[in-house]
Amino acid sequence: MLTKTSTEVVRQQNTALVLSALRRKGALSHTEIAEQTGLASATISVITAELERSGTIAKTEQHVQGGRGRPRVLFAQRRDCGYVIVVRISSDIVQYSLADYGGVLLDRFEEARSHDAGDAAAFGQVFLAALERLLQRSRIEKEGVLAVSISSKGLVAGDGARLLWSPVFGRQELDFSKLLRPDWRARIMLSNETLLVAQALAAKAEEKGDAFKGLAAISLGHSIGLGLARRGRSGELDVSAPNFGHMLHASSAGLCRCGAYGCIEAAAGFYGILRAAFEVPSDTIPAKFVPLAEMDKIAAGARQGQRMPGYAFRQAGIALGNGISRMLSLYEPMPIYITGQGTRYFDLLQKGVEEGLAQSLQVRLEGLPEITVVGDEQRLVFDGHLDRALSAVDSDITAAGHS
Repeated sequence: MLTKTSTEVVRQQNTALVLSALRRKGALSHTEIAEQTGLASATISVITAELERSGTIAKTEQHVQGGRGRPRVLFAQRRDCGYVIVVRISSDIVQYSLADYGGVLLDRFEEARSHDAGDAAAFGQVFLAALERLLQRSRIEKEGVLAVSISSKGLVAGDGARLLWSPVFGRQELDFSKLLRPDWRARIMLSNETLLVAQALAAKAEEKGDAFKGLAAISLGHSIGLGLARRGRSGELDVSAPNFGHMLHASSAGLCRCGAYGCIEAAAGFYGILRAAFEVPSDTIPAKFVPLAEMDKIAAGARQGQRMPGYAFRQAGIALGNGISRMLSLYEPMPIYITGQGTRYFDLLQKGVEEGLAQSLQVRLEGLPEITVVGDEQRLVFDGHLDRALSAVDSDITAAGHS
């Protein structure tokens, strides 16, 4: 019995290797799969035949240029094997996307959020109606959806399905598994948005063949988020989202949206910069949403040399720099990627960030970390969704095939 169980585990691991190679590299030949996985040719033949029979992958022939010689046989995911729904909840919109098993985007629409409406129960009904609409537009049945991957800024429970706190809904808990069961059989996944950014950036670094060890992604905007991607000792990728925006910075930073005083976000989030620029009392209840047009006006004033707007961005930068220095003192040095709507103001934040970092002994000894500004956060979030969701679906398919 033990031998049989061990054999099944090995077969499952080998199948996972094949699916992972096809996920990373796209269509591959038998020889290329062997190169990517290190598996024996006979093992690959058995696995690909099983995956073909189950409808998970498909075999195609690529004819040699000029028409001479045997056609090249390639294996790839069958795109209609199933579908993934991606939902991104942000301060102003909720975006719904549908992708196939091959990771190809099929449909997308957005719905504006009312900035006065933060009722989690009411949102749940709107959410369910939007999912139904997404399926109807593409004529897909619920049974064909293999995963529903949702993201938001905020705190996600360890079970990966409950939003415990968010800038949008505050302390109103949203349990997406409870909301979708039993009507949906799909895997339900909830992730912090900046975790997905880190996931996507790590995948890109590995695709380039870099000797990847770790990176940090910091999202600037209405909220401040952190995603960490680090390579573990045994080679596994560990991606997490520490509660960076709500780390204590200084009580003078004022009231945060979480209800505490002095968080990094209270100084560096859009509402913190707005409050400092207009010298609003620090105990003023934070604005739920600050339009980019308003932030652009403050930034224009700072670039023109106006004192308080410039001071507000500098203080925000110091708060970020202090937070990054604390994070680096807990982990090994790593490159920092800055994303989010706030990147349009990084020229105003940068001096303060460097000033805040320089207060760390580690930075003074080893120098500033490499900081890169990355503009298209929305794309990174979507790529992170697909990377995590489709990898999880591959694991489900592998387990089901050997159960």
